[in-house]
Amino acid sequence: MRFRSRDLARVETTWREFVPSAVLHSVDPQRFRFDWHSEQMEAASLVRYELAAEVRSTAEPHDQLLACRVDGADARVWTDKGDVDARLPWLSDGTRVHARWDRSATVRALIFDRREAERMARQITGDDGLLLRAAEPSDAPAIGQRWERMFDYLETALADLGPADAILRAELERHALVVTLSAFATTFRDRVGSPARNAAAPATVRRALVFIEENAHRPITVDDVAAAVHISTRGLQYAFRRSLDLTPVEYLRGARLEGAHRDLRAGDPAPIATIARRWGFAHPSRFAAAYRAAYGITPAQASGRRGR
Repeated sequence: MRFRSRDLARVETTWREFVPSAVLHSVDPQRFRFDWHSEQMEAASLVRYELAAEVRSTAEPHDQLLACRVDGADARVWTDKGDVDARLPWLSDGTRVHARWDRSATVRALIFDRREAERMARQITGDDGLLLRAAEPSDAPAIGQRWERMFDYLETALADLGPADAILRAELERHALVVTLSAFATTFRDRVGSPARNAAAPATVRRALVFIEENAHRPITVDDVAAAVHISTRGLQYAFRRSLDLTPVEYLRGARLEGAHRDLRAGDPAPIATIARRWGFAHPSRFAAAYRAAYGITPAQASGRRGR
């Protein structure tokens, strides 16, 4: 969703759709200008907006994780306990955060549904009792740039996706969550820093292979594969490395490459780039390189056409 507005009521209503606790205080209507962009994933949202005005705002995310950066020359960010470095992104798991600026600021935010984020974090770590917690709020001096690079990439990639790109959308959401939880001081980062405790018998790997082959056309992630065979994601990764010298992600990508291969050989009339995206390959050139490495010919040659 993209729009520009000078309507304060619309702006606050829109922001509250994503963070219900958000409130704008002391907005100067004479200089008010709002430029909004948001993208929706399954259980997360990306928001970027520029707000020109004298502003004071408050957010207290309920049942959410809010990762945010307020970028403004005179921006100030603080909680009820003290200041937060406004030059860095920060993460709140419920702490009330205030911000203010006198001229203009650009705000980048990722908002995750807390219950779904916790479910994914437990699956990844194998810790069924993991409770997601962050410092109050957590900023990231060492990894702030990494989070912002991820945000910029995510914004561009999501804007290019259509309704049929469910596989890519699911992969991007998982990537956004893992980078966010790893970039800030969270219980997830603490947990993944400890040794993996779940191993798997070869039978578990075989069941995982069957699940991948049967569901590669769906927007599944490696977390879904692990859950289907009742093991943690880390345990599954260890088992694949030990048994196949591959990661689950590599095997899933290979299964999707095979799906695209079948479509091309069957004479699917869709453009090659469309077939690639259908199977989770966002970049045609990378798809073509992977396809040639796997099958010794180009996608166009496999389909009997010059390429579209």
